Amino acid sequence: MYVERYGAGGRELYFGLHGWSGDHRTFAPLAAHLPASASLYSADLPGCGRSPAPPDLTLESVTNEIVAAVQTVLDTATPHASITTPPRASITTPQRASITLIGNCSGAILSLLATEQIKARVGRLVLIDPFAYWPWYFRVFVAKSFGRHAYRTTFANPLGRWLTNQSLRGRRTAATDLTHSFGRIDHDVAQRYLALLAEVGGVERFESLGGMPVDIVYGERTFSAVKKSVGMWQSIWPHARAHVLKGAGHLPILEATSQLARIVFANDDDGDDAESLTVTTTTMEATAEQARESEARV
Repeated sequence: MYVERYGAGGRELYFGLHGWSGDHRTFAPLAAHLPASASLYSADLPGCGRSPAPPDLTLESVTNEIVAAVQTVLDTATPHASITTPPRASITTPQRASITLIGNCSGAILSLLATEQIKARVGRLVLIDPFAYWPWYFRVFVAKSFGRHAYRTTFANPLGRWLTNQSLRGRRTAATDLTHSFGRIDHDVAQRYLALLAEVGGVERFESLGGMPVDIVYGERTFSAVKKSVGMWQSIWPHARAHVLKGAGHLPILEATSQLARIVFANDDDGDDAESLTVTTTTMEATAEQARESEARV
């Protein structure tokens, strides 16, 4: 699995997992805000970007490759630009440093699956706009009878992508495009990931991860399903902190970069960017109330 490295610090290690239709470049905007003492590693998930797909693309094979890559970073972090890890690498090396896993959108779910295997080496989780359940509009694209046609019409077709992006303008800022990345991906792989993520199940399976620090970050204008999901995550992790990025939509890495960087890298000294967005940190009760208000407006 291909992993790009940003920064040369070794005191704090961060590992990013992109979402659906993304690749390692998803996390590039955060590189400019990286503390000198840190390194950010950004992966191409199996079958995405520069990473080849395994012969059998399953939740197990994807999770195994993520675990192998994280272990490689922890055990061999040195000042070089990138690494390539063999699939199913051994994870029997001695315990040393810990790492922060950053999952964007569906990458958040994959980060949790990996953490289940290497919990002792994950010091913190940062989940960006994470879904806690698979809403109906994703399930449509994996339906047996017409899922492939629905997917191809919506995401593999340039006109379909444009229409979809226009219809979702309320879930993004004017400067961002929710479907642009679909123009450069393997659509069979992307549709397969949708099917895999539908197999994960409910949030209850991740209740055992509640002992570690968790930050949940989402855009004020993101999907209602994400806002509802925040309350679901906090129902199993009452200690988790939820951060609302004012004015941002479903692409906080692009739409609220500096504010997100402060949360991810715990850096309060970074200056405001042109968006002048603000961050609101909420409790479990406040998040639930916000989700109810959002659903009432839909």
